[in-house]
Amino acid sequence: MRRAAIIVLDGVGIGAAPDASSYGDVGSDTLGNVARAVGGMDLPNLAAAGLGNIAALDGVEPAFAPTGAWGLMVPQSAGKDSTAGHWEIAGVHLGKAFPTYPHGFPADVVAEFARRTGRGVIGNVVGSGTAVIDRFGPEQMRTGDWILYTSADSVFQIAAHEAVVPLDELYRACQTAREMLVAPHDVSRVIARPYVGQPGAFTRTKNRRDFSIAPTGETLLDALKSAGVSRAGVGKVDDLFAGRAIESTHTANNAEGIEAIRKWISEAPSGLLFANLVDFDQAFGHRNDVPGFYGALRQFDAALPGLLALLREDDLLFLTADHGNDPTTPSTDHARECVPLLALGRPVRPAPLGARSTFSDLGATVGEWLDVPFRGRGTSFLPQLVAR
Repeated sequence: MRRAAIIVLDGVGIGAAPDASSYGDVGSDTLGNVARAVGGMDLPNLAAAGLGNIAALDGVEPAFAPTGAWGLMVPQSAGKDSTAGHWEIAGVHLGKAFPTYPHGFPADVVAEFARRTGRGVIGNVVGSGTAVIDRFGPEQMRTGDWILYTSADSVFQIAAHEAVVPLDELYRACQTAREMLVAPHDVSRVIARPYVGQPGAFTRTKNRRDFSIAPTGETLLDALKSAGVSRAGVGKVDDLFAGRAIESTHTANNAEGIEAIRKWISEAPSGLLFANLVDFDQAFGHRNDVPGFYGALRQFDAALPGLLALLREDDLLFLTADHGNDPTTPSTDHARECVPLLALGRPVRPAPLGARSTFSDLGATVGEWLDVPFRGRGTSFLPQLVAR
Protein backbone atom coordinates (compact mmCIF):
# COMPACT_ATOMS: atom_id res chain seq x y z
CA MET A 1 0.00 0.00 0.00
CA ARG A 2 2.99 2.31 -0.32
CA ARG A 3 2.62 5.54 -2.25
CA ALA A 4 5.01 8.09 -3.78
CA ALA A 5 4.32 11.49 -5.27
CA ILE A 6 6.72 13.41 -7.53
CA ILE A 7 5.75 17.07 -7.90
CA VAL A 8 7.65 18.87 -10.65
CA LEU A 9 7.75 22.65 -10.21
CA ASP A 10 8.18 23.32 -13.92
CA GLY A 11 11.18 25.55 -14.63
CA VAL A 12 12.22 26.06 -10.97
CA GLY A 13 15.96 25.51 -11.33
CA ILE A 14 18.51 26.16 -8.60
CA GLY A 15 21.68 27.20 -10.40
CA ALA A 16 23.53 26.73 -13.67
CA ALA A 17 24.48 23.16 -14.54
CA PRO A 18 28.19 22.40 -15.05
CA ASP A 19 27.68 22.44 -18.84
CA ALA A 20 25.52 25.59 -18.91
CA SER A 21 28.04 27.39 -21.13
CA SER A 22 27.29 24.92 -23.92
CA TYR A 23 23.68 26.08 -23.82
CA GLY A 24 24.32 29.80 -23.48
CA ASP A 25 23.05 29.77 -19.90
CA VAL A 26 26.01 30.91 -17.81
CA GLY A 27 24.61 32.95 -14.92
CA SER A 28 21.16 31.41 -15.00
CA ASP A 29 19.97 30.64 -11.47
CA THR A 30 16.20 30.67 -11.33
CA LEU A 31 15.64 30.48 -7.58
CA GLY A 32 18.78 32.40 -6.62
CA ASN A 33 18.19 35.24 -9.05
CA VAL A 34 14.49 35.53 -8.24
CA ALA A 35 15.37 35.70 -4.53
CA ARG A 36 17.81 38.53 -5.18
CA ALA A 37 15.43 40.34 -7.52
CA VAL A 38 12.60 40.47 -4.96
CA GLY A 39 14.88 41.42 -2.07
CA GLY A 40 14.61 38.05 -0.36
CA MET A 41 11.92 35.38 -0.60
CA ASP A 42 9.46 34.54 2.16
CA LEU A 43 8.84 30.81 1.77
CA PRO A 44 8.56 29.52 5.33
CA ASN A 45 7.26 26.04 4.57
CA LEU A 46 9.76 25.27 1.81
CA ALA A 47 12.46 26.68 4.08
CA ALA A 48 11.38 24.34 6.87
CA ALA A 49 11.54 21.43 4.43
CA GLY A 50 15.18 22.27 3.66
CA LEU A 51 15.11 24.48 0.56
CA GLY A 52 17.60 26.92 2.07
CA ASN A 53 19.92 24.03 2.92
CA ILE A 54 20.35 23.21 -0.78
CA ALA A 55 21.82 26.56 -1.84
CA ALA A 56 22.14 30.12 -0.58
CA LEU A 57 18.85 31.88 -1.31
CA ASP A 58 18.17 35.42 -0.10
CA GLY A 59 15.49 35.31 2.58
CA VAL A 60 15.40 31.50 2.80
CA GLU A 61 17.59 30.60 5.74
CA PRO A 62 19.00 27.08 6.12
CA ALA A 63 16.81 25.14 8.55
CA PHE A 64 18.54 23.96 11.73
CA ALA A 65 16.33 20.84 11.79
CA PRO A 66 14.70 20.44 8.36
CA THR A 67 11.53 18.37 8.14
CA GLY A 68 12.77 16.71 4.95
CA ALA A 69 15.87 15.47 3.18
CA TRP A 70 17.50 17.86 0.72
CA GLY A 71 19.83 17.93 -2.24
CA LEU A 72 20.00 18.84 -5.91
CA MET A 73 20.15 16.94 -9.18
CA VAL A 74 22.41 17.60 -12.16
CA PRO A 75 21.00 17.05 -15.67
CA GLN A 76 22.68 14.44 -17.85
CA SER A 77 20.32 14.25 -20.84
CA ALA A 78 21.04 16.46 -23.81
CA GLY A 79 18.68 19.43 -24.03
CA LYS A 80 16.80 21.51 -21.51
CA ASP A 81 13.12 21.01 -22.21
CA SER A 82 10.28 19.47 -20.23
CA THR A 83 10.31 16.22 -22.17
CA ALA A 84 14.01 15.57 -21.56
CA GLY A 85 13.68 16.54 -17.90
CA HIS A 86 10.69 14.32 -17.15
CA TRP A 87 12.13 11.40 -19.10
CA GLU A 88 15.37 11.70 -17.17
CA ILE A 89 13.49 11.64 -13.86
CA ALA A 90 11.81 8.46 -15.12
CA GLY A 91 15.14 6.84 -15.98
CA VAL A 92 15.74 7.62 -19.68
CA HIS A 93 18.67 9.74 -20.91
CA LEU A 94 18.73 11.52 -24.25
CA GLY A 95 22.08 11.33 -26.03
CA LYS A 96 21.16 13.98 -28.57
CA ALA A 97 19.04 17.07 -28.07
CA PHE A 98 15.78 17.37 -29.96
CA PRO A 99 16.04 19.64 -33.04
CA THR A 100 15.19 23.32 -32.76
CA TYR A 101 14.30 25.85 -35.45
CA PRO A 102 15.61 29.36 -34.70
CA HIS A 103 14.57 30.52 -38.20
CA GLY A 104 11.25 28.67 -38.42
CA PHE A 105 10.48 25.31 -40.00
CA PRO A 106 11.67 24.30 -43.50
CA ALA A 107 9.29 25.15 -46.34
CA ASP A 108 8.78 21.49 -47.25
CA VAL A 109 7.71 20.63 -43.70
CA VAL A 110 5.23 23.51 -43.63
CA ALA A 111 3.83 22.64 -47.06
CA GLU A 112 3.36 18.99 -46.10
CA PHE A 113 1.54 19.95 -42.91
CA ALA A 114 -0.78 22.25 -44.87
CA ARG A 115 -1.44 19.53 -47.45
CA ARG A 116 -2.26 16.89 -44.86
CA THR A 117 -4.55 19.12 -42.81
CA GLY A 118 -6.28 21.00 -45.63
CA ARG A 119 -5.63 24.46 -44.19
CA GLY A 120 -3.01 27.07 -44.99
CA VAL A 121 -0.25 28.13 -42.61
CA ILE A 122 0.66 31.61 -41.45
CA GLY A 123 3.42 32.73 -39.12
CA ASN A 124 6.12 30.06 -38.98
CA VAL A 125 8.03 32.37 -36.68
CA VAL A 126 9.96 32.15 -33.44
CA GLY A 127 8.37 34.02 -30.58
CA SER A 128 6.26 34.22 -27.45
CA GLY A 129 2.88 32.55 -27.93
CA THR A 130 0.85 35.50 -26.69
CA ALA A 131 2.72 37.92 -28.96
CA VAL A 132 2.41 35.57 -31.95
CA ILE A 133 -1.33 35.19 -31.44
CA ASP A 134 -1.77 38.96 -31.08
CA ARG A 135 0.16 39.43 -34.32
CA PHE A 136 -1.45 36.75 -36.47
CA GLY A 137 -4.80 36.20 -34.74
CA PRO A 138 -6.83 38.64 -36.87
CA GLU A 139 -5.54 37.02 -40.06
CA GLN A 140 -6.25 33.56 -38.68
CA MET A 141 -9.84 34.57 -37.92
CA ARG A 142 -10.28 35.84 -41.50
CA THR A 143 -8.65 32.93 -43.30
CA GLY A 144 -8.95 29.92 -41.02
CA ASP A 145 -5.25 29.18 -41.57
CA TRP A 146 -3.15 27.63 -38.85
CA ILE A 147 -0.79 29.88 -36.88
CA LEU A 148 2.51 28.01 -36.66
CA TYR A 149 5.32 29.08 -34.36
CA THR A 150 8.20 27.74 -32.32
CA SER A 151 10.70 28.89 -29.68
CA ALA A 152 14.19 28.07 -28.51
CA ASP A 153 12.70 24.76 -27.36
CA SER A 154 11.99 21.82 -29.65
CA VAL A 155 8.30 22.58 -30.21
CA PHE A 156 5.92 22.76 -33.19
CA GLN A 157 3.12 24.96 -31.86
CA ILE A 158 -0.22 25.34 -33.65
CA ALA A 159 -2.60 28.10 -32.60
CA ALA A 160 -6.22 28.45 -33.71
CA HIS A 161 -9.22 30.45 -32.53
CA GLU A 162 -11.76 28.13 -30.94
CA ALA A 163 -14.62 29.88 -32.76
CA VAL A 164 -12.86 29.42 -36.13
CA VAL A 165 -11.41 25.92 -35.85
CA PRO A 166 -13.13 23.30 -33.67
CA LEU A 167 -10.94 21.88 -30.93
CA ASP A 168 -11.24 18.36 -32.29
CA GLU A 169 -9.87 19.53 -35.64
CA LEU A 170 -6.99 21.32 -33.94
CA TYR A 171 -6.12 18.18 -31.99
CA ARG A 172 -6.31 16.06 -35.14
CA ALA A 173 -3.97 18.48 -36.88
CA CYS A 174 -1.52 18.18 -33.98
CA GLN A 175 -1.69 14.41 -34.20
CA THR A 176 -1.04 14.65 -37.93
CA ALA A 177 1.99 16.84 -37.27
CA ARG A 178 3.22 14.40 -34.64
CA GLU A 179 3.03 11.54 -37.12
CA MET A 180 4.86 13.41 -39.89
CA LEU A 181 7.60 14.93 -37.71
CA VAL A 182 10.14 12.13 -37.80
CA ALA A 183 13.93 12.34 -37.95
CA PRO A 184 15.58 14.65 -38.77
CA HIS A 185 12.58 16.79 -37.78
CA ASP A 186 11.60 14.71 -34.73
CA VAL A 187 10.69 17.66 -32.51
CA SER A 188 10.10 16.97 -28.85
CA ARG A 189 6.52 18.23 -28.72
CA VAL A 190 3.67 19.33 -30.94
CA ILE A 191 1.49 21.70 -28.92
CA ALA A 192 -2.12 22.74 -29.53
CA ARG A 193 -2.56 26.38 -28.53
CA PRO A 194 -6.26 27.30 -28.77
CA TYR A 195 -7.35 30.85 -27.99
CA VAL A 196 -10.48 32.98 -27.84
CA GLY A 197 -11.42 36.66 -27.90
CA GLN A 198 -11.18 39.52 -30.36
CA PRO A 199 -8.20 41.39 -31.88
CA GLY A 200 -6.41 43.26 -29.15
CA ALA A 201 -7.90 41.03 -26.47
CA PHE A 202 -7.00 37.43 -27.33
CA THR A 203 -6.51 34.95 -24.50
CA ARG A 204 -5.25 31.38 -24.60
CA THR A 205 -7.59 28.79 -23.11
CA LYS A 206 -7.03 25.82 -20.81
CA ASN A 207 -7.52 23.46 -23.76
CA ARG A 208 -3.81 23.26 -24.56
CA ARG A 209 -2.60 19.77 -25.37
CA ASP A 210 0.94 18.46 -25.86
CA PHE A 211 1.75 15.64 -28.28
CA SER A 212 5.17 14.34 -27.31
CA ILE A 213 7.44 11.93 -29.06
CA ALA A 214 7.36 8.52 -27.36
CA PRO A 215 10.11 7.71 -24.84
CA THR A 216 13.11 6.01 -26.40
CA GLY A 217 13.55 3.42 -23.64
CA GLU A 218 11.83 1.79 -20.69
CA THR A 219 10.67 4.30 -18.09
CA LEU A 220 9.73 4.03 -14.45
CA LEU A 221 6.12 4.30 -15.59
CA ASP A 222 6.50 1.31 -17.90
CA ALA A 223 8.04 -0.74 -15.11
CA LEU A 224 5.28 0.16 -12.66
CA LYS A 225 2.64 -0.74 -15.22
CA SER A 226 4.27 -4.13 -15.81
CA ALA A 227 4.28 -4.74 -12.06
CA GLY A 228 0.62 -3.77 -11.71
CA VAL A 229 1.37 -0.63 -9.70
CA SER A 230 -1.08 2.23 -10.33
CA ARG A 231 0.13 5.46 -11.90
CA ALA A 232 -1.62 8.82 -12.09
CA GLY A 233 -0.57 12.17 -13.53
CA VAL A 234 -1.47 15.78 -12.94
CA GLY A 235 -0.94 18.38 -15.65
CA LYS A 236 0.89 17.65 -18.91
CA VAL A 237 2.79 14.59 -17.66
CA ASP A 238 0.89 12.06 -19.75
CA ASP A 239 1.45 14.17 -22.86
CA LEU A 240 5.21 14.25 -22.18
CA PHE A 241 5.25 10.44 -22.19
CA ALA A 242 3.00 10.22 -25.27
CA GLY A 243 0.29 8.75 -23.06
CA ARG A 244 2.39 5.65 -22.40
CA ALA A 245 1.70 3.98 -19.04
CA ILE A 246 0.06 7.05 -17.48
CA GLU A 247 -3.09 9.17 -17.67
CA SER A 248 -3.29 12.69 -16.28
CA THR A 249 -5.84 15.03 -14.83
CA HIS A 250 -5.28 18.05 -17.06
CA THR A 251 -5.25 21.41 -15.31
CA ALA A 252 -5.33 25.04 -16.40
CA ASN A 253 -3.01 26.47 -13.76
CA ASN A 254 -1.16 25.75 -10.55
CA ALA A 255 -4.24 26.22 -8.36
CA GLU A 256 -6.07 23.47 -10.23
CA GLY A 257 -2.94 21.33 -10.19
CA ILE A 258 -2.52 21.67 -6.43
CA GLU A 259 -6.16 20.71 -5.94
CA ALA A 260 -5.71 17.62 -8.14
CA ILE A 261 -2.62 16.65 -6.14
CA ARG A 262 -4.58 17.09 -2.92
CA LYS A 263 -7.34 14.85 -4.26
CA TRP A 264 -4.91 12.08 -5.17
CA ILE A 265 -3.20 12.19 -1.78
CA SER A 266 -6.60 12.07 -0.09
CA GLU A 267 -8.02 9.19 -2.11
CA ALA A 268 -5.47 7.02 -3.93
CA PRO A 269 -4.97 3.66 -2.22
CA SER A 270 -1.44 3.10 -3.54
CA GLY A 271 0.97 3.77 -6.40
CA LEU A 272 2.66 6.78 -7.96
CA LEU A 273 1.54 10.33 -8.62
CA PHE A 274 3.64 12.23 -11.19
CA ALA A 275 2.52 15.87 -11.23
CA ASN A 276 3.61 18.96 -13.13
CA LEU A 277 2.79 22.50 -11.97
CA VAL A 278 3.28 24.56 -15.11
CA ASP A 279 2.65 28.20 -14.13
CA PHE A 280 6.23 28.89 -13.03
CA ASP A 281 7.39 28.13 -16.56
CA GLN A 282 4.47 28.88 -18.86
CA ALA A 283 2.95 31.94 -17.22
CA PHE A 284 5.99 33.61 -15.67
CA GLY A 285 9.38 32.23 -16.71
CA HIS A 286 8.76 32.56 -20.43
CA ARG A 287 7.43 36.08 -19.90
CA ASN A 288 10.26 37.30 -17.64
CA ASP A 289 7.66 38.03 -14.97
CA VAL A 290 9.65 38.03 -11.74
CA PRO A 291 6.80 39.12 -9.42
CA GLY A 292 4.51 36.52 -10.97
CA PHE A 293 7.12 33.80 -10.56
CA TYR A 294 7.65 34.69 -6.92
CA GLY A 295 3.90 34.81 -6.39
CA ALA A 296 3.58 31.27 -7.74
CA LEU A 297 6.28 30.12 -5.32
CA ARG A 298 4.40 31.76 -2.46
CA GLN A 299 1.17 30.09 -3.59
CA PHE A 300 2.77 26.66 -3.57
CA ASP A 301 4.52 27.32 -0.26
CA ALA A 302 1.17 28.19 1.33
CA ALA A 303 -0.39 24.97 -0.02
CA LEU A 304 2.43 22.67 1.08
CA PRO A 305 1.37 22.13 4.74
CA GLY A 306 -2.08 21.03 3.62
CA LEU A 307 -0.58 18.45 1.28
CA LEU A 308 1.81 17.16 3.93
CA ALA A 309 -0.99 16.82 6.48
CA LEU A 310 -2.73 14.33 4.18
CA LEU A 311 0.27 12.02 3.81
CA ARG A 312 -0.08 8.52 5.23
CA GLU A 313 2.43 6.42 7.13
CA ASP A 314 3.99 4.88 4.01
CA ASP A 315 4.03 7.95 1.74
CA LEU A 316 6.99 9.73 0.21
CA LEU A 317 6.57 13.12 -1.45
CA PHE A 318 9.31 14.57 -3.65
CA LEU A 319 9.60 18.16 -4.86
CA THR A 320 11.85 18.88 -7.83
CA ALA A 321 11.95 20.52 -11.28
CA ASP A 322 12.68 19.58 -14.89
CA HIS A 323 14.95 22.50 -15.96
CA GLY A 324 15.36 26.17 -15.20
CA ASN A 325 13.52 29.19 -16.58
CA ASP A 326 15.14 32.23 -15.03
CA PRO A 327 12.81 35.23 -15.42
CA THR A 328 15.59 37.68 -14.52
CA THR A 329 17.75 37.00 -17.59
CA PRO A 330 17.22 38.60 -21.02
CA SER A 331 16.29 35.18 -22.42
CA THR A 332 12.67 34.04 -22.28
CA ASP A 333 13.64 30.42 -22.81
CA HIS A 334 14.48 27.43 -20.62
CA ALA A 335 17.84 27.38 -18.86
CA ARG A 336 20.30 24.51 -18.38
CA GLU A 337 20.19 24.29 -14.58
CA CYS A 338 20.44 21.88 -11.72
CA VAL A 339 17.13 21.26 -9.97
CA PRO A 340 16.21 21.17 -6.29
CA LEU A 341 15.40 17.91 -4.55
CA LEU A 342 13.29 17.80 -1.39
CA ALA A 343 11.94 14.55 0.07
CA LEU A 344 9.16 14.67 2.64
CA GLY A 345 6.95 12.24 4.52
CA ARG A 346 6.82 10.32 7.78
CA PRO A 347 9.41 7.69 6.77
CA VAL A 348 11.97 10.33 5.76
CA ARG A 349 15.12 10.71 7.79
CA PRO A 350 16.15 14.39 7.44
CA ALA A 351 19.59 14.28 5.88
CA PRO A 352 21.61 15.79 3.04
CA LEU A 353 21.22 13.86 -0.23
CA GLY A 354 24.09 15.69 -1.90
CA ALA A 355 24.43 16.60 -5.56
CA ARG A 356 22.93 13.69 -7.46
CA SER A 357 24.67 13.09 -10.78
CA THR A 358 21.41 12.63 -12.69
CA PHE A 359 17.68 13.28 -12.34
CA SER A 360 17.29 9.51 -12.81
CA ASP A 361 18.32 8.92 -9.20
CA LEU A 362 14.83 10.10 -8.24
CA GLY A 363 13.11 7.55 -10.47
CA ALA A 364 15.41 4.81 -9.16
CA THR A 365 14.51 5.75 -5.58
CA VAL A 366 10.78 5.69 -6.30
CA GLY A 367 11.19 2.33 -8.01
CA GLU A 368 12.85 0.87 -4.94
CA TRP A 369 10.24 2.38 -2.61
CA LEU A 370 7.40 0.90 -4.68
CA ASP A 371 9.18 -2.46 -4.80
CA VAL A 372 9.94 -2.77 -8.50
CA PRO A 373 13.45 -3.68 -9.74
CA PHE A 374 13.63 -0.78 -12.22
CA ARG A 375 16.48 1.69 -11.65
CA GLY A 376 16.86 3.08 -15.19
CA ARG A 377 19.96 5.24 -15.54
CA GLY A 378 19.93 6.18 -11.87
CA THR A 379 21.06 5.05 -8.45
CA SER A 380 18.55 4.88 -5.62
CA PHE A 381 19.20 7.08 -2.61
CA LEU A 382 16.51 5.33 -0.56
CA PRO A 383 19.06 3.97 1.94
CA GLN A 384 20.03 7.58 2.76
CA LEU A 385 16.39 8.61 2.94
CA VAL A 386 14.62 6.01 5.00
CA ALA A 387 15.82 4.25 8.13
CA ARG A 388 15.59 0.48 7.71
